[in-house]
Amino acid sequence: MKKAKLPLLVILGPTATGKSDLAVKLAGWIAQEKIGNYSGAEIISADSRQVYKGLNIGTGKITSEEMHGIPHHLLDVADPHERFTAIQWKQLAEHAIIDITARGKLPIICGGTGFYISTLIDDLGFPDVEADTEEQKKLEALSVDELFLELKKVDPNRSSAIDPKNKRRLARAIIIARALGAVPPIMRSVESKYHANMIGITLPDEKLKEKIHARLIQRLGIGMIEEAKRLHTPLLMGLELSYERMDELGLEYRYLSHYLQEKLNQEELIEKIATKIWQYAKRQMTWFKKDQRIVWFDPRKITEIQNLIIEKFGK
Repeated sequence: MKKAKLPLLVILGPTATGKSDLAVKLAGWIAQEKIGNYSGAEIISADSRQVYKGLNIGTGKITSEEMHGIPHHLLDVADPHERFTAIQWKQLAEHAIIDITARGKLPIICGGTGFYISTLIDDLGFPDVEADTEEQKKLEALSVDELFLELKKVDPNRSSAIDPKNKRRLARAIIIARALGAVPPIMRSVESKYHANMIGITLPDEKLKEKIHARLIQRLGIGMIEEAKRLHTPLLMGLELSYERMDELGLEYRYLSHYLQEKLNQEELIEKIATKIWQYAKRQMTWFKKDQRIVWFDPRKITEIQNLIIEKFGK
């Protein structure tokens, strides 16, 4: 007998569109209305930096107060000194889905890391390409622009979703692409084990730019710079995040490390981060637009979103 697929609700979209707030509201509504006969819902974060402990303000990690009692999974599961992969995230997400479903609740995948979401719901696997330390060093000796152009040549699909300023990731992606020829470094299983109902959240460009800037100012106001200082110079020696590692973590932490090294003043810091987050949001949309299964909404159209969920899961 064919095994029934596990239902999922997926809330995705570019950064700063309000996905986390929406997911919490929907989880509460599902519990109250017993949508699909579920006793409630729990949220699994699909954010490649919110997995790290201590990266709170800079990543916009949801606080316990903002959760309003809705359980959240896959936050703070990794040491920021160590690299955490999509496969590691997928394994933890699969365990969480089984646990949540077994308790009669609906799993909600919420986040903007499209690669993580695809890895899970399309059951993507990755060929085992050995790390080549010497080749990695040679590639990292090139500029980020040279690396990005090379990756674009050998694997255009990966280049559309990668951080174009992260030397380590660019070099590793080139090594994988070269090892596999022109084939993208992923393998799709015959059929996914999940029935994923995908809701995309988006805003007009100007509105999103405004939200990105306002959110950045708000985060600076509640201690984003102080958080970066604590990460780099903690109370216990040996636990500090190096400037190199902060640069690898990208976006806010990259430019906060530059600020702490006095390479940028605060005005330049704000301008750099706002610009880079906007560019990141555009890369996220490039990734998501490839997936025709996603139904897109303005986050303020919550009644329309709820009606779609009722249509998909029943009331």
